[in-house]
Amino acid sequence: MSRYSRRTLLKAGAAFAGASAIGFPSIVSGQGEKIKIGHLTPLTGFLGALGAYAQLGIRMAEAEINAAGGVMGRQLDITSEDSVNPATAATKAQRMLDQDGVAVLMGEINSASALTIMQVAERNKRLFMQIGARSDALRGKNCNRYTFHVDIPSTVMVNAVGKALVRDNMMKDKKFYTLTADYIFGHDLARAAKAFFDGNGGKLIGDELVATDVTDFSPYLLKIRQAKPDVVCSNLAGNQVTNLVKQYAEFGLPYPIVGFNLNTADAWAAGDGNLSGTWPTVWYHTSDVPDSKAFVTSFIKKYGKPPENHAWIEYVSLKMMAKAMNETKSTETDKLIGYFEKETQFDILKGRRGYFRSWDHQLMQEAYPFTVKPKGQAKDQWDTLQLGAAVPAPSESLESIALTKEQNPCSM
Repeated sequence: MSRYSRRTLLKAGAAFAGASAIGFPSIVSGQGEKIKIGHLTPLTGFLGALGAYAQLGIRMAEAEINAAGGVMGRQLDITSEDSVNPATAATKAQRMLDQDGVAVLMGEINSASALTIMQVAERNKRLFMQIGARSDALRGKNCNRYTFHVDIPSTVMVNAVGKALVRDNMMKDKKFYTLTADYIFGHDLARAAKAFFDGNGGKLIGDELVATDVTDFSPYLLKIRQAKPDVVCSNLAGNQVTNLVKQYAEFGLPYPIVGFNLNTADAWAAGDGNLSGTWPTVWYHTSDVPDSKAFVTSFIKKYGKPPENHAWIEYVSLKMMAKAMNETKSTETDKLIGYFEKETQFDILKGRRGYFRSWDHQLMQEAYPFTVKPKGQAKDQWDTLQLGAAVPAPSESLESIALTKEQNPCSM
């Protein structure tokens, strides 16, 4: 999906090789040359629907930034590709740095792929803005100086929903049965969920690891029926969630279902009346924040549908990166890291501004629980969810729902 010719690509690669040979941390280029950004996101597989929205969001931000004069008077040029799987993601990230001449890497949703891109960024001492992967381990034991994380991590999602369950008397002395995606993100989510259950009087009576390519959930639903839990909890990802809730509705199980992870594209795909319960989100298009409303209006005008949360997060991420480059007047890795580590505040189209924590590079921001509208109340296919109040409350620190230094093993 690259936009430049073979000749241009070879010239960019030669320029990069020359700059690298004399120790520059980023591309040395003339004022008129474009600033190239390498963007990786899954466009196929169980996260493909989310990656499609991610591309729309970052492309919209790119167009707006370029129409307003670009960055440091130069146009942005995003090379966006399907990350496919962890090995392919790492190979493509390395190629983007070596051959395509990108200044920074951005993107990803799959936590396993994000980890391999993080390793490429650290090995090459180049910046990676990790946008959509949520595993605690990425900003914990696997953190590194060259990666900044935008999306809310597993623990924040568990806390956002868990607090709502405590409020609604659905936690203390309740028996939980969980279904967990069998990869790094799902494992992290399951650990955070069990910790919340243990700390708030819930009891985990069963957990099933589910491969990411599973589409038939009937064996798991039969086990749930036998276990007779009080609450069923999803620790799944991508279209796993869509398939689960559709089949859960067909089985007619009487136990309420909640989840610690859900992206709105997967919620919309579930269909009216199939999804129920309380779930977390990082953003939703019905947000009452004026700047968020303006973004939604522009997105609908451009694409004919409302933005999903991965469209929003990619949009604000590129805007943050552009601001950092403009204010440092540089694409150099060390200068950009220093700018983000100052805990600079950014408008992220929410009620409160966000900032990257200096010691683990996690964006501090509001999260939200949401519930599902009863069948028949949705005005259209995108009007199925009811956004709850922001967490934490306005009187609380943004860090009150995040892991503390004592809880997070991140060491840079």
